[in-house]
Amino acid sequence: MKLITWFLRLLYPPKCVFCGKLLNEEETDLCAVCRRELPRCKNSFKRGECYQECFSVYYYEKQVAESVRRFKFCGQSQFADAYGRLMAMLILEKEIDFDLLTWVPLSKRRERDRGYCQTKLIAKSIASELGIETIPLLIKTKDNDAQATLKKFSQRKDNVVGAYRAIHNELFAGKRILLIDDVVTSGATLSECSRTLKNVGAKSITCVTLAATRD
Repeated sequence: MKLITWFLRLLYPPKCVFCGKLLNEEETDLCAVCRRELPRCKNSFKRGECYQECFSVYYYEKQVAESVRRFKFCGQSQFADAYGRLMAMLILEKEIDFDLLTWVPLSKRRERDRGYCQTKLIAKSIASELGIETIPLLIKTKDNDAQATLKKFSQRKDNVVGAYRAIHNELFAGKRILLIDDVVTSGATLSECSRTLKNVGAKSITCVTLAATRD
């Protein structure tokens, strides 16, 4: 271990991004117990329209759900690095072919209140791991209710209709897009983003998230 790395670990002991346990020198991002026991998503999801598939690393349960909550609402923006590494591994494992990497954006107000756009941070972490660039292809034009407050799929779908606008259209005509989000539940948000991209020329959209709720 390099001296600077050792010193930083001494000052800021790394913890498991999911359970908070201190990590030993052989562990990265998550502890051996979480790596072994957290429920992995083995199959892709197709819960919405306009995108081909959605791949997720974990189910949105217990430690994963609590970790995402702290990431989004408690200022733990550093979790994006670990999430991105896990999602990059999934992208390589599934051999997902794509031309451009982008993310589901927040509204300006929500990003200002939160201090960061969590999906953009994750996308940048993934890009760093894969040695590529991210490109903003969507902006959110509608400051709608949070999807988590709505229970029915029809409500979630109606809530995001017209909420996004594509930008840099000339960059992705005929391109395969990899769309990044933190959690997929009904698939309504990913569907609306995918519909927006396809309407202005994207060839296909594949989605990757850290977590997914069970059917």
